[in-house]
Amino acid sequence: MSFTVAAAAALTTAALFRTLRTATLSITICTAAAAATVGFHTHAVTTGPIPALAREGSTATAEVVLTADPKIRANPRFPTESVVAEARLELLETRSQRLSVRVPVLLFATGPAWRPLLPSQRIRITARLTTPAPGTLTAAILLVKGTPTLLGTPSPLQTAANAPRAGLRAAAAPLPPEERGLLPALVVGDTSRMRPEVAADFRTAGLTHLTAVSGANLAIIAGAALALSRLSGLPLPMRAALAATAMIAFAVVARPSPSVLRALMMGLLAALALATGRTRDGMTALSASVLLLILFSPDLARSWGFALSVTATAGILLLAPRWRDLLTRHPSPGTPPPTSTPPEPTPPTSTPPEPTPPKTTHSQSEPSQNGRSQNEHHPAGIPTALQRLIPKRLVPRGRGLPGWVAEAIAIPAAAQVAVTPLLVLMSGQITPIAVIANLLAGPAVAPATVLGFAASLVAPFSVEAAQILTIPAGYAVGWIITVSRWAADIPFASIPWPGGLVGLTLLAATAALAIALLRHPQSRAMTMATLSGILVAATTLPPILSPWPPKRWLLVMCDVGQGDGMAIAAGPGRAVVVDTGPDPTPINRCLRDLNIKEIPLLILTHPHADHTGGLEGAIRSRKVAGAILTPPTPTPLAHTLRTHNIPTQPPTPGTQWRLGPSELTILAPPESPLRTTAPTQAGEINNTSVVLRVRWRAGSVLLSGDIETEAQSALLQTISPTADILKVPHHGSARQDPAFIAAVGARAALISVGADNDYGHPAPDTLSLLHRNGTRIYRTDQSGDLAITDHNTTLAITPRH
Repeated sequence: MSFTVAAAAALTTAALFRTLRTATLSITICTAAAAATVGFHTHAVTTGPIPALAREGSTATAEVVLTADPKIRANPRFPTESVVAEARLELLETRSQRLSVRVPVLLFATGPAWRPLLPSQRIRITARLTTPAPGTLTAAILLVKGTPTLLGTPSPLQTAANAPRAGLRAAAAPLPPEERGLLPALVVGDTSRMRPEVAADFRTAGLTHLTAVSGANLAIIAGAALALSRLSGLPLPMRAALAATAMIAFAVVARPSPSVLRALMMGLLAALALATGRTRDGMTALSASVLLLILFSPDLARSWGFALSVTATAGILLLAPRWRDLLTRHPSPGTPPPTSTPPEPTPPTSTPPEPTPPKTTHSQSEPSQNGRSQNEHHPAGIPTALQRLIPKRLVPRGRGLPGWVAEAIAIPAAAQVAVTPLLVLMSGQITPIAVIANLLAGPAVAPATVLGFAASLVAPFSVEAAQILTIPAGYAVGWIITVSRWAADIPFASIPWPGGLVGLTLLAATAALAIALLRHPQSRAMTMATLSGILVAATTLPPILSPWPPKRWLLVMCDVGQGDGMAIAAGPGRAVVVDTGPDPTPINRCLRDLNIKEIPLLILTHPHADHTGGLEGAIRSRKVAGAILTPPTPTPLAHTLRTHNIPTQPPTPGTQWRLGPSELTILAPPESPLRTTAPTQAGEINNTSVVLRVRWRAGSVLLSGDIETEAQSALLQTISPTADILKVPHHGSARQDPAFIAAVGARAALISVGADNDYGHPAPDTLSLLHRNGTRIYRTDQSGDLAITDHNTTLAITPRH
């Protein structure tokens, strides 16, 4: 892939000169250099003792130096956090040998001890070596056992760089949880506290790039440095040196991610051009940056983040100037072009550079309708085919937009068009709402970034003073969150698209057809009318033809993956929530689709992560009156409930509530030896699950949590658990009591289960047992959300898919 990137960058650079000989020579040189670099790195990580030990699965004691921040990820399947960290292996000891090496490795570990570790820190670990994925420039994967032993402190540079990051987190503490997590992500790319539901909305709305530090952040830093140096009266070379120093320092604080490296390289090249007084060229800087970075670190060629950053910048440089000019008023023949080169350029990042137009002859360009050449007012040497992507007839003369409005539209549109092919390859979807979302969120990005970065610089000296800056920054970040939530709620904000080469080919054909149709006034009018009709149909017909939620719904089992999450109707905009699934995003999506604004009662059947991990998503922007849960309550869960001022109480058998059309009764856990205050085994915890019977005029449902055979038998001894519909215990595991299933006598069964889960749920024996009892089975892994509805005073089940 690095060969392709190098060749493409060389071709782009050469195309600016329109010389076939230059193009051929550039491609040959760059491809040879990339081949040599990749060959050297590949040889280093695939030969020697470390890859051999990895193939054997050896266990060893190792000393490694972290090269990036450990990435902490919550995993509902494990009680502790999982960790992925990039490192450099320097010493390895097995029973028979001691090796001094210097190769890149990837660490997989668990536990909170990794949170405070910083890049450049040396640690000792015990791990089992295994082979990495093919094609990666990693010598081995180390599966760490236990906690790391610290062998030293971080370097002074990393220690100093961590102070602003930690300070910004401390300064953001008074903000609401969502703003508190997003502000550090927006300013320095620290996503450690970003809420999963916010991240999901950003992905749907096409705003994910805001949480990856890139050119926009560096532009702000470089611009501030240039402004200060100019006020100080420094000469031009000194100003450029100060801007370069500021950008490097910021890159260290923000960590050198692919997008930061790309923007930093472009900024440094622009600073060099500024120091020498030469006019900059954005595409030349971008091409040189790509080539240098690929040669220095070939693994960037496999990075989606790097590819997205490069293509977005290329789209802005090539397309945004043309589109902006099309949207603005056409200048009169004697008016200087608005895109002329400023006397003192700033480093090119996310805004398109505007070099002085070259002198052209009639033989080099065709005259346009207003007497200007088509190459005029655009970056030098851009091919005519690119200039003609959108004809000037799309914007009538004299009816243009103000320059700042046109630029605000053109930049996100150009970036989104450029990255769409990569998004199709990567995720198999396109995001048409992204341009509008970026346009609405854009005005809040700059103040949030400026105030947040200022707070990060002040916080190491005074957190209280920094908090004064984060309060207005919180309002700006809150607006961005509001935009992302609104965009995510729009129907078809994200449209599925075939992935891989098939999707890319289909996208290219669609784009070619669109350009052809938009070039002529008659076809353009027909196309716009057709698209308007499709848009109206897409937003109005689905709710009419396939409404969700269905009318008179009583209970919805949400498709939360391998876990449980349900909503019981409690009146307009209100629902009792029983469990929240393993992740905040699916339960939040489900309750959002049901238009739930208030939760009068939250019931967590038992303290397993696949039933409680999505709590933050369930209570997001919703009023919760109280919660029922069994002891003991895990500390993180108790902290979340306490933070949101949600009162809790243990379940008491026989307790009833009448909420809207639903009557809820707690049946279990009973006061028996099975009910312990501190169960330790998974089966014991499952047997403490809250069991509910919900009645409506049309029938009843039994919600059985994860109770297993012991608790099922005990329940039969105290009550008759009859119901029309059964929520099958423990996702349909094999631990079912046939007598219990028969006693319920349900004509339908709901199973909440994740597709292709590792537990084998639902078990074939359980499915056979239900079939023998004449029970019809509905599963979330096959049908998505499942709704129980009142259909002519009879309970019916409506699958979403």
